[in-house]
Amino acid sequence: MNRTSVALLIFAKLFLTVFLFAGHVPSNAAPNAASPVVVELFTSEGCSSCPPADALLQRFDKQPYPGAHLIVLSEHVDYWNHIGWTDPYSDAAFSQRQSSYGTELKLESVYTPQIVVDGAEEFAANNSEDAQRVFGKAAAEEKVPVKLSSLSVESNHLRAHIETGELSAKFAATDVVLAVALDHAESQVKGGENSGRRLTHVAVVRNLSKVGSMKSGQTFSRDVEIKLKPGTDSATLRVIAFLQQPGPGKIVGAAEETLGK
Repeated sequence: MNRTSVALLIFAKLFLTVFLFAGHVPSNAAPNAASPVVVELFTSEGCSSCPPADALLQRFDKQPYPGAHLIVLSEHVDYWNHIGWTDPYSDAAFSQRQSSYGTELKLESVYTPQIVVDGAEEFAANNSEDAQRVFGKAAAEEKVPVKLSSLSVESNHLRAHIETGELSAKFAATDVVLAVALDHAESQVKGGENSGRRLTHVAVVRNLSKVGSMKSGQTFSRDVEIKLKPGTDSATLRVIAFLQQPGPGKIVGAAEETLGK
């Protein structure tokens, strides 16, 4: 096969990949609109296989995907803390959330690094082919519009207004969840499997709270307030609101805004 033929073959494969991925756009979306897709990474600074996944999440955060607006969340579990390094961003609540996903998704066990997309599908955080397939599928799903506004932080309390479209009959009920994440975080690890490494993270979740609920046919419009964890640097925060079926189950709508940029 000559060089021209090889080039044409490569171009054809790239075109087909983009075409197929771009085809996964919600039927109720406006032309060229990007459907919100929530990408949760369960990770730990005590896990030697997690730094590449942290880097992958940073690429997901920056790399555009046709038809999808990826809303990334880094949730640090605490079950690696016993092997020489206590992850400063870890929380037992994230370990419990991951365990609940394992039950809902009928997994034999949970693991790190693990990615859960829109609460509906999971894959090991080292498989780009799985990522493309799952992101495309999630972007094609029907989503409820969500809007965040009036964001502010005062006296270590975050205030925001959350407003949604109507929850269709397709969804019996959802929780309204608010997440607050550090835009960027770094650690110099001094023990455990990653000892001596400087690790960087994106969208590190510090607060994850249910702030309301909805039933089919209802909308949601409310001012909410949550107390931030002590020591949370409010200079640059990501605020994410999403609608999730109880379980935790499928995420059917989401929005994010950034404070401090």
